Amino acid sequence: MAGLRMSVVVSATAFLLGLLFTHWIADSLTLWKSPETQTDVRLWTAATYYAVLMHGPPQLAYVYAAVALLGATTILWSLRDGRAGNLMFDGGSIFLYLTALAVYLYSVLPNLLANFSTLPLPFTNATPATGLPPFPPTLREPTLELASSHLVCSVVLTGVLALQAGRWWAEQADVDEDDDAEDGEGDETGVETGVETDRTAEETQSEVRRREKTAAKAKA
Repeated sequence: MAGLRMSVVVSATAFLLGLLFTHWIADSLTLWKSPETQTDVRLWTAATYYAVLMHGPPQLAYVYAAVALLGATTILWSLRDGRAGNLMFDGGSIFLYLTALAVYLYSVLPNLLANFSTLPLPFTNATPATGLPPFPPTLREPTLELASSHLVCSVVLTGVLALQAGRWWAEQADVDEDDDAEDGEGDETGVETGVETDRTAEETQSEVRRREKTAAKAKA
């Protein structure tokens, strides 16, 4: 059962990480760029990507929310065991997981809904860089904040995967120790059984000799 819970957590986390990595198409154009290289072309490309994202089918948002809720519920369910390993690894995992959800719910989603959901898509065809209008100053900061928030979510979700890997490693080490202990007990039991068998054989021989001596005296 523990292996199934861990598989669900890792799968849900990896799915969410994959979604965040797709945003790197836009985030790589705005993240860690100096003012000299932060051109209107890069900003327009990132803003257009987010606008296309917000004009997508809303059913996808329900799928993403269901996966995120499944991962959080599974980690919380693991805490019911009360074991030290679960409290340490799963406790840290749920903290990081909830941190990622909080950043996305309180930073990313409000930003997208306020600034990009109503943004028109002016570039339906290929537009030369010289023909682009100046990038709106009101969209510059929201576009940069999206890239930073996505990076924070990616880092903390990577931490969740690292903690789950640590938990798996710790559990495997415990299993190996238990197997070694059982093997040692089996060897000790075998030695004791052998000693008892030797003692029983010696006692049987002594009893036979005693009976022979008694029979010889009776005949005499």
